[in-house]
Amino acid sequence: MEPLAAGASALWLGILTSISPCPLASNLAAVSYVGRRVGAPHRVVLAGVAYSLGRAATYVIVAFVVVTSLLSVPGVSFFLQQRMNQVLGPVLIVAGLIMLGGLRLPWFEGRGAGALEARLAGAGLPGAAALGAIFALSFCPVSAGLFFGGLLPLATTSGSRLVLPAIYGIGTGLPVVALAGVLALGAGGIGRAFDALTRFERVAGRVTGGVFVLAGIYLVLMHIVGLSL
Repeated sequence: MEPLAAGASALWLGILTSISPCPLASNLAAVSYVGRRVGAPHRVVLAGVAYSLGRAATYVIVAFVVVTSLLSVPGVSFFLQQRMNQVLGPVLIVAGLIMLGGLRLPWFEGRGAGALEARLAGAGLPGAAALGAIFALSFCPVSAGLFFGGLLPLATTSGSRLVLPAIYGIGTGLPVVALAGVLALGAGGIGRAFDALTRFERVAGRVTGGVFVLAGIYLVLMHIVGLSL
């Protein structure tokens, strides 16, 4: 994949991750809660930025560790070079089915941070960043499908340990900063913004999930079944 297309794909996956139902709800709750603690409107935006940076940094670190581990082991690296298209097909199909709601991952609960959440929310901007980092690890099924089934294969096939994960991280932060900006301007618009993002995600997520499934089927037919299309 061309670098520009890979970067655009990583950004799109990040945006979809952030506006997926479970992450979107937790993002809105976290930014709203932290915003009430920090007071001034401009600090609400700064809290949103800090939360986004904490969340993005976690995604980058996890992706860097996984991709580096895969590429640094000679046997695994050789296997991926030779068999990546065969592996990628089923992975894309699974990720697409998760996004379409046809496959559930019950072990991804997406639980909140409980009492720790309250302590971090009262710790100002550093607490907002730490809260974002913790919530990033609370994968829901759709965000897990986008991260593990979308970003990691993309970064691995491109050999990108940092750039694509960083672009993905930026994508996850953009909707959160936008929500923080709406919240800073007034609580009245936050519900409308949430509804608009939910409607957009419902369409965009299904389209992306369908593309994942179709691309996965194509790769399976080409590289596993051996059909010439």
